[in-house]
Amino acid sequence: MKIAVYCGSRSGNDSLYADKARELGRFFGANGIDLVFGGGHVGLMGIVADSVLANGGKVYGVIPEHLRDRELAHSGLTELFVVKDMHERKARMAELADGFVALPGGIGTLEEIFEAWTWGQLGFHHKPCALYNIDGFYEPLLTMVRTMEAAGFVKQEYIDMLVLAETPEDLVNGFRTYVPPHEKWT
Repeated sequence: MKIAVYCGSRSGNDSLYADKARELGRFFGANGIDLVFGGGHVGLMGIVADSVLANGGKVYGVIPEHLRDRELAHSGLTELFVVKDMHERKARMAELADGFVALPGGIGTLEEIFEAWTWGQLGFHHKPCALYNIDGFYEPLLTMVRTMEAAGFVKQEYIDMLVLAETPEDLVNGFRTYVPPHEKWT
């Protein structure tokens, strides 16, 4: 299994985020789960990648030329794919991965998981998407999603397709038992 991890290019203000990223990477590496990620050596991205590698796992990075040229590329990966731009990055990561998870992060993390989630809703793929809800990080977002449902903009079945996890075991079990919803507009 290859799991795409979207997460912060920063480590955040609480060391718990880094600890949990390390724990997830350790679990992936020890259980033969390959990591697909943004290819950077900084922030939670670098932490989870280093942890997977340190525990015998394979790590595939996908980084745009622009970011590689700023010396942000991780140099010790199983394989690093350098692409033209962010659109190619997301498409390549989607092609490589069997599922997608967002750890804590910023605007880019949200954009990436929302795009993967939207693609799943529209039937462009049938892969699971997840929020790794460290210390309730995604609770405000989940409140907003429930507001969108109550207002009639999102059906519950598309909310339910999102795996919510707080541990590596929850994440992998959620991915293994995932059943995609009916495609929107069929």
